[in-house]
Amino acid sequence: MSTLVIVRHGQSEGNARGEFTGTSDVPLTQEGWSESRRAGSLLANLGISFDIAFSSALLRTVDTCRAILNETNGDLLEPIRRTELNERDYGQLTGINKNVARERWGQDVVQVWRRSYSTPPPGGESIRDISARVLPFLISEAFPPLLRGKSVLVVAHGNTIRSLKQGIERLTIQDTLAIESPTAAPTVYRIASDLSIIEKTNVLVGTVC
Repeated sequence: MSTLVIVRHGQSEGNARGEFTGTSDVPLTQEGWSESRRAGSLLANLGISFDIAFSSALLRTVDTCRAILNETNGDLLEPIRRTELNERDYGQLTGINKNVARERWGQDVVQVWRRSYSTPPPGGESIRDISARVLPFLISEAFPPLLRGKSVLVVAHGNTIRSLKQGIERLTIQDTLAIESPTAAPTVYRIASDLSIIEKTNVLVGTVC
């Protein structure tokens, strides 16, 4: 049996401002740091430490990953940064407050851009586009150590986590779009040798934003 833990980054400054943060490389807030350390402490209390850890290339996931590893591994492991795990490119929505976007383009239009599987915001990525880069990461980087019985940590973003869970749990598109990931809230999977899920546990820490 192996262990896979997937975590969204702690609260970022973009989250706190209610923005479509996307590819903007914003730091964690103080609350985000606290959430991340708390997530690591909870995982350590479950007896979990890691053999390998991945984050996106964006600062908010790298720092969240380091905070978790400090609690579970005592800083003995560094995140492996992968651009495939970067947050969705929101195109023209990037850096815009969500309420301002709804006023500018209309609530229904913005909702389609946010939750349609195949319709991207202007100049940005759809959820399908994200799956096209995240699922190969799972196959080539996350699954091999799991098949060897290792413990793997992946720290990513709200939208890339949708695609990660789609691949791990073999979800339908509808179920994938319905996923909401609170900040710094680990999902712990116990994985069998055939990559099927033996057990799934959600550890609630942060808030959905």
